[in-house]
Amino acid sequence: MNIKEYEDRLISTAQEAVKIRSYSDEEGELALFLKRTMEKLGYDEAKIDSVGNVVGRIGNGDKIIHFDGHMDTVKVNDEQYWQVPPFSGDIVDGAIWGRGSVDMKSALCSSIYAAAAARDMGYIKDKTIYVTGTVCEEYCDGENLKHFYKEFNLKPDYCIICEPCDNVITLGHKGKAQIRIITNGISAHGSAPEKGKNAVYEMAEIINRVEKLNERLSSNGKNHGTIVLSDIRCESASLNAVPSQCSIYLDRRLVLGETSDMVKKEMDELIEGKDARWEVGTLYHTSWNGGELVYEPMHDPWKIDEDAPLTKALNETYKSVYGNYPDKYDFWDFGTNAITPVAMGVPTIGFGPGEYKLAHMRDEHCNVEKIKESMIPSLAVISHRNKRKSSRRIRRPASRY
Repeated sequence: MNIKEYEDRLISTAQEAVKIRSYSDEEGELALFLKRTMEKLGYDEAKIDSVGNVVGRIGNGDKIIHFDGHMDTVKVNDEQYWQVPPFSGDIVDGAIWGRGSVDMKSALCSSIYAAAAARDMGYIKDKTIYVTGTVCEEYCDGENLKHFYKEFNLKPDYCIICEPCDNVITLGHKGKAQIRIITNGISAHGSAPEKGKNAVYEMAEIINRVEKLNERLSSNGKNHGTIVLSDIRCESASLNAVPSQCSIYLDRRLVLGETSDMVKKEMDELIEGKDARWEVGTLYHTSWNGGELVYEPMHDPWKIDEDAPLTKALNETYKSVYGNYPDKYDFWDFGTNAITPVAMGVPTIGFGPGEYKLAHMRDEHCNVEKIKESMIPSLAVISHRNKRKSSRRIRRPASRY
């Protein structure tokens, strides 16, 4: 099959993927569709792991290259206002329209086809290529890959996160801390509030401190961290009672130079002098096939060096598509599954089609030519050779295959 045929099938597959609704924890139908696609493309292995990720493997060489894209999308709550129906997968004005077209089914399908094309073009000698379609990234980024790496007993040599960046090489992303603060009160009847202690009032000053903290962070120049109160709730015996507890949920984004330890100090300062405590806002999800995901949202920002072997390899692949080396790099504002391979010491970089500002938005759409173009750098990364020895520490049991 020539590259043009791969491109045509890629676009058709991406359209079908967009048609399949796959909200977080509801990715089962899409997982089965992608597994069948891998099987039709002749993958050496295509399976669904214990938490519902679809995993494809081509080759069995010593050097492991991993491409990852998540299957889940955010929900559509305004379907009646979309210019093109959000689950149509229609091509309009040269773009695939629909929920997930940008974030990130087009990129996921591109990596699936790129791996097969690389095999057919003779690029995978001494290599193993893994492509994963992962679950519940919108809530539990990175937790899915923890399960995949553990279950398959491997550590890749390189990881490419295919999140949308409009085919601009992306070197890293911000860190994230999601924190819950809880204040305590004493319940009393609403007719005698002086006999109790209102947990909401106890929280009020903390909320003001959160706002002041964000103002300080925002004054730190163009690249600065942020904090936002994203949820608030209270507990009371009834609508006629003084609340006995109040909690807020904070989303703190970290730029390079900020650390989780800095965030912990900030949280201590927010609750100082108040009857309050803070904790990491652990999230619990059950995946579509019953897998348990427990996500601890506290991780630092990261960035791969511009002169790292993986960056240089992607620079060469970029030139093979566009005729020149990139004149800029990108850095994601949002979190991705990259936090897991980065924490393992795996060289990791980002590249994928789609304007990420369109993600999660009404009228999400992804340019068809950019989707096709994104497959070529993936091919070239696979084919690239360098002298770096394998960084893998855990070898697959020979009996597995």
